[in-house]
Amino acid sequence: MSDRFLPSPVGLNGEFYAFLARGELRLQRCAACGSWRHPPRYRCALCGSVEATWEPATGGGRVFSWTVTHRAVDPAFTPPYTILVVELEEGPRLVGNLRGLDPSELVLDLPVVVEIEHASDTVGLLWFRPASPE
Repeated sequence: MSDRFLPSPVGLNGEFYAFLARGELRLQRCAACGSWRHPPRYRCALCGSVEATWEPATGGGRVFSWTVTHRAVDPAFTPPYTILVVELEEGPRLVGNLRGLDPSELVLDLPVVVEIEHASDTVGLLWFRPASPE
């Protein structure tokens, strides 16, 4: 892991990454109006409230967009690799890497689920894998 760039877990982002480091996907939820939000922030964009809680998210969502990287910046990744933008069932969008599917097979709205990789005591990283058909 020493060759891998990791996020700096500070402020509200630090709380988000700390939950991931414990294997939990939690997002902020406004205590006043109930709206979910990500990235974390101090005020609700919908109602302006400063009251929020960190609630468990399902981890399920659908592919909103993606990009295939052919020139790696991080030596931990071997190109090509795929970065997804996923719209979660709760509404917010998260960014993470793709696992378990060739990028040529990606389609919009593909159901995916979150996988969390423990990177350190303070950071967990998001990955997405195609959801198993039910």
